[in-house]
Amino acid sequence: CNVSHAAPYAHFKDKDELLEAIKNSVTDRFMEELLNAVEGKPTADQAIIAMGRTYIQFFSSNPDYFAFIFGKQNINAHLKMNREYKDDYPPFLLLRRMYLKHLEENGLEKTFEEQEIELIKIWSIVHGMASIACMKGIKSSVNWNDIDERLLV
Repeated sequence: CNVSHAAPYAHFKDKDELLEAIKNSVTDRFMEELLNAVEGKPTADQAIIAMGRTYIQFFSSNPDYFAFIFGKQNINAHLKMNREYKDDYPPFLLLRRMYLKHLEENGLEKTFEEQEIELIKIWSIVHGMASIACMKGIKSSVNWNDIDERLLV
C-alpha cells in the first residue's frame, strides 16, 4: 500500500481489527455484486442461477479474496433451516432467502433436513467451481466469466 508498517495502527488497534475491516470491505463488494445479480429476476430460480454466476465470476476475478475470506477468516453460516441467525455471513443469508423463495414459488414442501441438504448442495456446487476457478495451474475450456447455465442446474 506504499505506507509504513506502523501506519495501519493509526486507524486500527491491532491486526485483527484491520483484517476484520478488510473482510467487511470484501463482503460489502461481494454483496453488492450478488444483489445486482438478483435484482429484477422474475423468479427465485433465475435469481439463484444469477447468484451462482456472480459468485464464480467475482472470485475468479479476485482469487485472493476467495483465499482470504474462506481460508483465513471466520464466517458464520448456520445451515440448519429451522431458524435464521442474524450473524450469518450476508451472502449466505441471501442464498438462503432465495432458496426459501424457490420452495415457496414452486409449491415444494421439504423437511428442515431436506432443505439443509439441498442448500448445502447448491452452495457446494458454486463454491467448488469458484475454488477451481481460483486455482493456479488449472486449464479448462470453461470461461469462468460466462458460466454455462448447465453447470449450475
